Amino acid sequence: MIKNKSSILVKGSFLALIASASHAQAEQTCELASNNTDDTKRYIQCLDQVIADLQRDQKMWINKLTMDLEKIKEDSGNSQLLPIFNRSIKNQERYLEDSCRWRYLQKMPNSTKAAIAYKQCEIEILKNHVQVLQRPLK
Repeated sequence: MIKNKSSILVKGSFLALIASASHAQAEQTCELASNNTDDTKRYIQCLDQVIADLQRDQKMWINKLTMDLEKIKEDSGNSQLLPIFNRSIKNQERYLEDSCRWRYLQKMPNSTKAAIAYKQCEIEILKNHVQVLQRPLK
């Protein structure tokens, strides 16, 4: 039992360390220098990279919190936390998709502007969610 608890602590610490390193990468800023095709393509690729970094950061924090909640369940017997947390993650994904989709549709039929609007929206929501996930449980 002691070995399992220390293993969870080590894994949690490792995930937090990786997440903080990944968070620094997610601070990359993208700028659209002009509206020519090459610049727009590079800008969209930059946005895609920021999204990938934020998603990786988000996943690490979700994993850390999942382990923390499993430890709380083991220590206190409170089995309600993890299912509600998992439901909140699913609802967050749905919120992101719907919030960004209407922005995308509003910019149509210009598919480039629509894609950029969706990606910018996704970045903002992911940044906010990661900040929420980083808040300490205690």
